[in-house]
Amino acid sequence: MLPDDLATRTAIIKACRWMNSSGINQGTSGNISVRTGGAGEDMLITPSGVPYDDLAPEMIVRMSLSSEPVLDAPLKPSSEWRFHQTLLRNRTDMAAVVHAHPAYCSALAINRESIPACHYMIAAFGGHDVPLTKYHLFGSQALADDVVKAMRDRHGCLMSNHGSVVVGESLEKALWRMEELENLAKVYTLSRQIGTPVILDRDEMAAVVAAFANYGPVKAP
Repeated sequence: MLPDDLATRTAIIKACRWMNSSGINQGTSGNISVRTGGAGEDMLITPSGVPYDDLAPEMIVRMSLSSEPVLDAPLKPSSEWRFHQTLLRNRTDMAAVVHAHPAYCSALAINRESIPACHYMIAAFGGHDVPLTKYHLFGSQALADDVVKAMRDRHGCLMSNHGSVVVGESLEKALWRMEELENLAKVYTLSRQIGTPVILDRDEMAAVVAAFANYGPVKAP
């Protein structure tokens, strides 16, 4: 195992444990992948069904971005490997994918609602909203295709009756976006309980998106 490979695997495990300790995720329902390989042609992804506290670097699954998993690999990749693979293959500007079932994001997804421009931090996701996919069976290619379609020009989305997924230029930035997305879902939900949210218009959001070009974490601590 190369030193860089080991460092990435260790970072993935640390990120998984942080998601659960922060309340972003529960159990093993979330998953993380990071682009790797000399030309970025592979990904490292969390295995299926292994409790995060039991993860070790050698358990993180390496697979190609252009083919199905090797069937005789020691551990199976996450059941959601298809949308991780499809996102990283299509979003060559991104290096990591984080998926989780945070409570407020999942509640909106169950109601089949996207998140409108209720706050300027929507710009962290590349546009004037956080879109919603249609419902598809978890782990299916149909879900992967719809996620990629929704995130063609976005950095995150909700999935109907499921949860949320974000991408990042680094693993750190993907985790930052996931935390921001759950907070947006929370404040949007709370704002509707106390009144009628005022939504920023397209011109207002266009100005914010332009100002967001270099916003957010740029390197690991």
